[in-house]
Amino acid sequence: MNNKHSKLLLVFVFLIAGINLPAFAFEPQRAAPELLDQLKTGGYVLYIRHGHTDSSIPDQVPVSLDDCATQRPLTAKGHQQMQQLGQALTRLQLPLDPIISSPFCRTLDSTEAAFPTTGYQVEELLMYTAALTSEEKEPVIARTLGLISKPQPEGSNRALVAHAPNLAELIDYFPPEGSLVIFKPLGDGNFQYLGSIYPDDWPRLLKAKGLADDNQP
Repeated sequence: MNNKHSKLLLVFVFLIAGINLPAFAFEPQRAAPELLDQLKTGGYVLYIRHGHTDSSIPDQVPVSLDDCATQRPLTAKGHQQMQQLGQALTRLQLPLDPIISSPFCRTLDSTEAAFPTTGYQVEELLMYTAALTSEEKEPVIARTLGLISKPQPEGSNRALVAHAPNLAELIDYFPPEGSLVIFKPLGDGNFQYLGSIYPDDWPRLLKAKGLADDNQP
């Protein structure tokens, strides 16, 4: 596999003990159209950051998972981004099972916008980490690592709808809102980063696969 488009990331289980990972320079790569063909066979993890949010309404500290008014909300733009992402995955016929969401309202809203007719699971340990203490982060980071690195059977891909800080804790990568990040899980806390799809990439990728949307400019 071309090293320009993939990097083997060995993430050690001592994260569970709260030991920081050694620093390295992460280099995100835009996903190539050929990668979409690989996803059709299943066995991958799709880490989706929620859509665009209203930064003028920050999360309250402490936040209440039962009260969306205490959380930074998804915007109409973010809802549209997630609809576009979900429609693209459907047109590409990518198999997704399971779909797992963070319990925050912006991720739940993103999940429902992207996958309106598909059931999904809610995982509390995918919650937003930025406002947590180091001790509170540990189980969230460990669970995120487990969901990214645990082998996924062929025939389906595991989709996670969560937050950028959680991923940054693992690989020092803060993807933009509405992004999809592709991993190959290798087991035992190891995984391979394969590429990223940003919201404005979908028209290009769909066109490359002969699925151009006539409504796109």
